[in-house]
Amino acid sequence: MSRIGDRGEMEAFVRAVELGSFSAAAQELSVTPSALSKLITRLERSLKAPLLHRTTRHISPTPEGELFLARCRRILAELEDAEMEVTQSQERPRGRLRMHLGVGLATHLIGPALPVFIERYPDVQVDLWIEDRQVDMVRENIDISIWQAVPEMTSMGTRKLFEFERVVCASPAYLKRHGTPRTPDELRRHRCLSVSSVPNHAQWPFQAPEGKCVIDVPPFARANNVDCVYRFALAGLGIVRLGEYVIAAALGDGRLVKLFAERHYPEQLEITALYSPQRLRLPRVAAMLEFLTTTFESRPWRTAKKTQ
Repeated sequence: MSRIGDRGEMEAFVRAVELGSFSAAAQELSVTPSALSKLITRLERSLKAPLLHRTTRHISPTPEGELFLARCRRILAELEDAEMEVTQSQERPRGRLRMHLGVGLATHLIGPALPVFIERYPDVQVDLWIEDRQVDMVRENIDISIWQAVPEMTSMGTRKLFEFERVVCASPAYLKRHGTPRTPDELRRHRCLSVSSVPNHAQWPFQAPEGKCVIDVPPFARANNVDCVYRFALAGLGIVRLGEYVIAAALGDGRLVKLFAERHYPEQLEITALYSPQRLRLPRVAAMLEFLTTTFESRPWRTAKKTQ
């Protein structure tokens, strides 16, 4: 029985699939596209199975390739983790760190802060997966996943990064064209925009004399992407209720105007990092978690608004 390929062959296969290109993977691994293709062909011969669909413009895994890809990711991650554990007492954080986060967090908060981390830890190769979905951290070989909704039953470790609130606001152009609602009840007659991936996205809470009240807001338009809804609001399409870290800069410079300040309901929502407890021993994972906590636990967007 022939044995599967060595580490170099598995790395060539994994990066070719992830980048969708032999040339891109070859450039990253410092080999020629021809050499990389030969590594994968040798792997396929060892396995006696095709791993890739090849076209002139793109490559994608076959069903057999999908199965092998998941196993290769785990094997390569375990090898890297083992190397790191042996040397962690002597080494700075290094190696590839795969981190998943949603579009809003990536665009408006964590993404802009990451250059500081990268400058501080130049031996860590940050690999971001930016998608508004929950991932299978084991199967997809994710070191850290940052999300608002933490699964009730999870074997992953969790670390609270910060709390935030959602704020109702609109652009001056929208308010000039459609008028400013005086009470939350009037929202039913306005063009409201919502993020469909957020639970209860069409139910907006407000503070009332008797306590919390919830207004059912029929969305004029909606999207499952926070940044898309934010752009709609800036364009004057309607009234939104978005996380304060998303809209802080626009509120500060007047592109958006906060509504119903006296009726604001002070929700305390949490952003949490999920990670494998075993990988917390890796310097790169521990360094990123510490960086995220110290950077955002004080909610710096609030200070930025006050100084503008």
